[in-house]
Amino acid sequence: MKKERGLLIVLSGPSGVGKGTVCGALRQEDTDIHYSVSATTRSPREGEVHGVNYFFKSREEFDHMIKNNQLLEWAEYVGNYYGTPVDYVEKTLSEGKDIILEIEVQGALKVREIFPEGVFIFLMPPSLAVLRERIQNRGTETEELINNRMTVAKEEIEMMDKYDYVVENDEVPLAIERIKAIVKAEHCRKDRLIDKYRKLVEVE
Repeated sequence: MKKERGLLIVLSGPSGVGKGTVCGALRQEDTDIHYSVSATTRSPREGEVHGVNYFFKSREEFDHMIKNNQLLEWAEYVGNYYGTPVDYVEKTLSEGKDIILEIEVQGALKVREIFPEGVFIFLMPPSLAVLRERIQNRGTETEELINNRMTVAKEEIEMMDKYDYVVENDEVPLAIERIKAIVKAEHCRKDRLIDKYRKLVEVE
C-alpha cells in the first residue's frame, strides 16, 4: 500500500512568543517530526554540517533558487539570505515524514500560498503583557525596539484568522501537547484518507 504523505506543519507567531523554544522541545520529545533545514548564504560556523544545520549556498546559487521558484519562502537578514528549499520539503513529505517549519508570520503566509494543504499553527502568548515581559527578559533590546516589536506583534495577531489552529504558549509542555494533538488529528482527516480507503473498497 502506498505510504501516507507526511504533513507540513508551519509554526509561527509574534517575536518573543517562544517559537524556537517550543519547536526545539517538540523535536526532542517527538522524533517522528523532522525539522526543516534552511538554505543560507552565510559561512558555516564551527561544527555546522552542510545538509544538517543548513544548506550552505553561494549568493549566485541562492539567487538561482529564487529565480527558479525553488524556495517556499526567503528573506535577507544581516547581509545574508535565508530560505526554505522546496525540494527538501517535498522529499521529506513524499517519504511519509512530517516536517515542521518555524518561521515568522509573513513567511508563513507566503508558504500557505504554495502549500495550502499544510497545517498552519499560530502560537499565541497568554497576553500582550506576558509577551512584552518575555521580550524584556532577553535583555538585548532597547525600550524603543521593544515598543516596535509590540506594535508588529499586534498586527501579526490580527492575521490569526489565516491559520488553521491557535495554540497558547502559557507553558511549553502544555503547548507541545496541544501541537501533538493537532498533528494526530490531522493524520486522521477525511480529506487525507478518503482516496486511500476508497481504493480498499474497490479492491474488495
